[in-house]
Amino acid sequence: MRAQIEKAAAESGFEAFGYVDISGIACHPEVRELCEGNVCRNYGASWACPPAVGSLSACRERAGRFRTMLLFSRSYPLEDSFDFDAMAAGMKHFKRLTDIFHEKLRAFLPSFQLLSNEGCGRCARCTYPDAPCRFPELLHHSLEGYGWIVKELADAAGIRYHNGPNTVTYFGALLFCETA
Repeated sequence: MRAQIEKAAAESGFEAFGYVDISGIACHPEVRELCEGNVCRNYGASWACPPAVGSLSACRERAGRFRTMLLFSRSYPLEDSFDFDAMAAGMKHFKRLTDIFHEKLRAFLPSFQLLSNEGCGRCARCTYPDAPCRFPELLHHSLEGYGWIVKELADAAGIRYHNGPNTVTYFGALLFCETA
């Protein structure tokens, strides 16, 4: 199964990926507090972010239904560390790759959850909190919303968190159970 998942990840356009045992992942309330500070402007504005994803204990319970995480990433070049246009374009591209990965996984993986970075971005304006998500089957919760420190996940997965000067790296995660 891992070979099939890795093939799908590579074909989807991800550059790096590695496995993490979900039972060993710590949830950090301080990460959720950063979400509440609304630096990314998604707190309370997206079904993919807190508080819509539920409490940390609800996130821990949801993730705990699975045993294994495949952390995946892709880096994007920037002209300089203030190249916000390239950062936004990279994020949009990363989310498209995550959608491609989702479709590939549906062909052979019966149960899984995909998480991505910072919100959803699928709709021009999210329906949260006034109406249900328009595309719940394609909703990818944010990694940070689960209280996870992405650097810790990258270290555990054996992949690079920082890919050099003038780059930005985006991360996502596949949660799944391995079968014999």
